Amino acid sequence: MAEFPSKVSTRTSSPAQGAEASVSALRPDLGFVRSRLGALVLLQLVLGLLVWALIADTPYHLYPAYGWVMFVAVFLWLVTIVLFILYLFQLHMKLYMVPWPLVLMIFNISATVLYITAFIACSAAVDLTSLRGTRPYNQRAAASFFACLVMIAYGVSAFFSYQAWRGVGSNAATSQMAGGYA
Repeated sequence: MAEFPSKVSTRTSSPAQGAEASVSALRPDLGFVRSRLGALVLLQLVLGLLVWALIADTPYHLYPAYGWVMFVAVFLWLVTIVLFILYLFQLHMKLYMVPWPLVLMIFNISATVLYITAFIACSAAVDLTSLRGTRPYNQRAAASFFACLVMIAYGVSAFFSYQAWRGVGSNAATSQMAGGYA
């Protein structure tokens, strides 16, 4: 027992060294941005931003339909930003207990349904809330167009998310090599 302390080597580290290691591990995965999922998420972010920016520049608070469109557009835009950051920095790999393919599928299906309602509300209210040819009319019509495009983008993402959840067209080796996205 007297030999015990001489045989044991100890190493100490400061908390600052551990913090540097975790910060350097947060590197963006540019392969995600080049993937089908990454391109669709970027498209959803750009189109969603156009929808709520065009509506926000009009007096939307006077009409309940545009309040709903703003809620859907801003809420889904923020959630999409969070998901984009999670996948860009591969934080979804650290949260391995979450079934990410299922989460993405449910999110994309929900976003598609919400954008269907927002598109219908926005396009139905354009003629009722502004005069044809005026700036608010043009902005609301453009917002309806971009809401339709972002609805399609979320629908395509829902399809690909469903395929990823079902495991269609991949095996364990290819899904590991692809980092979880195609």
